[in-house]
Amino acid sequence: MSSLFPALTDDGPGGRTALRFGGRSLTYGELGAAAGALAERIRASAHGPARVAVWATPALETAVAVVGALLAGVPAVPLNPKSGEKELRHILSDSAPALVLAAPGDELPAPLRELDRADVDVHGTGSVPEDRSAEDDPALIVYTSGTTGPPKGAVLPRRAVATTLDALADAWRWTGDDVLVHGLPLFHVHGLVLGVLGPLRRGGSLRHLGRFSTEGVARELADGATMLFGVPTMYHRIAEALPGDPELAAALGRARLLVSGSAALPVHDHERITAATGRRVIERYGMTETLMNTSVRADGEPRAGTVGVPLPGVELRLVEEDGSPVESRDGETVGEIQVRGPNLFTEYLNRPDATAAAFTADGFFRTGDMAVRDPDGYVRIVGRKATDLIKSGGYKIGAGEIENALLEHPAVREAAVTGEPDADLGERIVAWVVPADPASPPGLEELAGHVAGRLAPHKRPRVVHHLSALPRNDMGKIMKRALTHG
Repeated sequence: MSSLFPALTDDGPGGRTALRFGGRSLTYGELGAAAGALAERIRASAHGPARVAVWATPALETAVAVVGALLAGVPAVPLNPKSGEKELRHILSDSAPALVLAAPGDELPAPLRELDRADVDVHGTGSVPEDRSAEDDPALIVYTSGTTGPPKGAVLPRRAVATTLDALADAWRWTGDDVLVHGLPLFHVHGLVLGVLGPLRRGGSLRHLGRFSTEGVARELADGATMLFGVPTMYHRIAEALPGDPELAAALGRARLLVSGSAALPVHDHERITAATGRRVIERYGMTETLMNTSVRADGEPRAGTVGVPLPGVELRLVEEDGSPVESRDGETVGEIQVRGPNLFTEYLNRPDATAAAFTADGFFRTGDMAVRDPDGYVRIVGRKATDLIKSGGYKIGAGEIENALLEHPAVREAAVTGEPDADLGERIVAWVVPADPASPPGLEELAGHVAGRLAPHKRPRVVHHLSALPRNDMGKIMKRALTHG
């Protein structure tokens, strides 16, 4: 297939900054030289279907390591530096990498010390090798969060990376003139594939904040960055800071594109950001196994609470529990999202059983996400089938819309909604609320009336728990299993 990163060998952008992490940066010429030198080392040390692990800290070395592995034609296994030893041992045993790539000086945990190590030299000098890879060759093996068992390694082929990034370029009018800023971790699809490989495929630039801060966002957008990627917790912090930070509001107002992903951005935060900046945040929808499936387009209507329309090349359908298609596009009828297209992973590594169970007979991937479709095709996700679909009183209810309604109440800072068994209703709706003022938390009657007035009476919570904080993972997603079992 054609090169994933044509800009590394084009004459044009050689002197242009490709990557900047804090005060450290590489031009395209320097990146090609460093990644090319690393690719030579990887090829020299790897035999057969070898893989390499990448200690994926938010640093320049991680980007060079992944690009170097891809240039070598060897799949990279990004490792979360916050993973515990048990999880790391599982991933290493499952993926069997030949060596681990890390920044010089990084202290690696015990399970990784048993592997050969190659320190990444960001000043290395080598040439970019000819790309002899096929489109179905694996590019990355990204491990899922493992909420229902040990993490599974999703094998992402090179075609999935290329087609997803090209589809986003079409949807977002993403070009080599764009400068992306974000502070996302680099061991998952959002921060690594979209946030690092995306700019490099376009011949544009990435400025990584290291650690997210509203000050960093304001500084980079004021200094010419055109796009911001973030997760809802980041945009929530932006929304909270905007009333007292006119410089942040002005910087966001100059951005060409503000994109949120990895979880739903509450409508309340959408509205606060738009009111302060005049800009709308757009959302997209993807998964480890599918990369990106849908997005609000740059030239489309940025409708709060939706993830837009299917990307070019992606087939998307909603199905009932029995597998029959949901034909209605009424914005109310809930079905499970299934997708098919070149953006999909090829398998769960060493798990043919899980791979077979994940796909339908006609090749659609069962996402486990529940959604409705509006008449014009816009998709609204209402939650995960396993944790967010509540069957109460004969209705199928998505937790997401109730959470949005709760967040519109001035006494609610954060909210999550789950279902629990109920002898009469089947399941009753439970709200987990972080009060804006812990000394004066909103009561059940107040919140139930608030939700019933905005949505429908059958969607009101029947139980309210007050918490000091919601349990979240590294991506800012609420860990609902911790709530339901807590």
